[in-house]
Amino acid sequence: MIVSSPDGRLLRREPDGSLVTYADLGRPGWNDIVVDGRGNAYVGNTGFDFPGGAFAPGSLALVTPDGTAREVADDVAFPNGVAVAPDNSTLILAESYANRLTAFDIAADGGLSNRRAWADLGDGVPDGICIDAEGAVWYADVPNKRCVRVREGGEVLQTIDLDRGCFACMLGGTDGRTLFLVVREWRGFENMADGSRTGQVLTAQAPAPRAGWP
Repeated sequence: MIVSSPDGRLLRREPDGSLVTYADLGRPGWNDIVVDGRGNAYVGNTGFDFPGGAFAPGSLALVTPDGTAREVADDVAFPNGVAVAPDNSTLILAESYANRLTAFDIAADGGLSNRRAWADLGDGVPDGICIDAEGAVWYADVPNKRCVRVREGGEVLQTIDLDRGCFACMLGGTDGRTLFLVVREWRGFENMADGSRTGQVLTAQAPAPRAGWP
């Protein structure tokens, strides 16, 4: 699955490498995605023209396996990373502009309810996230140049400080304990498209293996 943000489409890559439209999301501004264990995809919409536009609340859409899309959450403060618990019962969303991780209960039809703060992060600005087998969440933090492991409620369990912004993180490797970090130099929103090639993929050993989705 690939989010084609400018034209508001969710694409599917075929075995031969070609791309086909999986769902029409109706408008631009789409960002991170997760596909859960039942084949449902959740995609966040920033809600405004980022980075140049004035802030407006975003939303979260559900795309079911037949390609049907519908909104399942609104009034979200810049939805970023999305993760789903191993039993498909809980979705955790990074709200970058609210400095928190937000949880929802997932219904049998994929709908979301019981919105609640999973962790208030203080000055943390969560981007990409992933879940581990101990129920903790790793979140990438661009402006603070770090990747942080937190438990529900917000207790910080581990911090990996970096020399550049961390945009995404994922647990993998043969035992699921390798933390992959996608990073690049960060010099503010105004320099996001400066063309510099400072991106790196770093690794670190994690205390618990991956769990859930992605």
